[in-house]
Amino acid sequence: MMRFLLMLTLLASSFLVVAEEEKTLSLQLPPPSLEKWYRPANKRDVWLHTMFRLRREMQAVSEYAALEDQARLKKWLDRLEKDYLSIGDMVPEWKDELEAGLLKKMQAAAKAGDMENLARLQRKLGKSCQSCHAEYKLTAALRYRAPDFSVVKVESEETMEEEDYSRVMSRLSLLLNRVKIAGDDGRKQAAMDALDQLEQRLADLGTSCPACHKQQSSREAILGEAARAALAHVRQGLEAGDRKQTGRYPGEFAVGVCADCHAIHRLQSDMRRLLSGD
Repeated sequence: MMRFLLMLTLLASSFLVVAEEEKTLSLQLPPPSLEKWYRPANKRDVWLHTMFRLRREMQAVSEYAALEDQARLKKWLDRLEKDYLSIGDMVPEWKDELEAGLLKKMQAAAKAGDMENLARLQRKLGKSCQSCHAEYKLTAALRYRAPDFSVVKVESEETMEEEDYSRVMSRLSLLLNRVKIAGDDGRKQAAMDALDQLEQRLADLGTSCPACHKQQSSREAILGEAARAALAHVRQGLEAGDRKQTGRYPGEFAVGVCADCHAIHRLQSDMRRLLSGD
């Protein structure tokens, strides 16, 4: 009986440990109406620019209140009120959550020269902003600012057609492994053919980068000299029949190109797809 009770106690303890270790993370999705204020649904990132203006306006109000410069304080308070209330126009679901009354009280405090009360009211408004950010900032950034590779097309010089990104990625993985497998097994021509195709596919992949990165340097950081040098070493190893070199440099390429690019883009892209329900 004592042994049975001891077993039950140990079993209950293990369940408690598991319960303590398992944690559930909940993320609050922003209202669907927010999407139209971000690219590509909008030509400009209107929402971001509004947030940047609000931050600047809050700072200006603090600085001119400290200087007791009422003329400039009034100017920035008016801008703050206009941009703050525009949130309700852009995202109607949040209109009732806005602290519109606080802005009126801040205007009155500024007009009366009561800078201490103005500062108190502004802190309260700031806490309201932070509570919204705590709830939605992460999911909004992941959903509307992370890369969306589900809609990217890659121009293929080989086929003169556009291909889906997922298909291109799968093909790159297949070719890189084929180079490694054929090289390891001494099938030089098969490895060389796969390497030629891999280099062509990488060139095709680079045509998708300007969709987000306007500077050539951004593309070169991943698909530039380091990538070309690693594959050149692979080619040299294949031509010389040096299996050690042929085996080493595909790995260096995978870490320096594939892994680096995935570290920048893939996690964000996967989270965006998850939050979007795609």
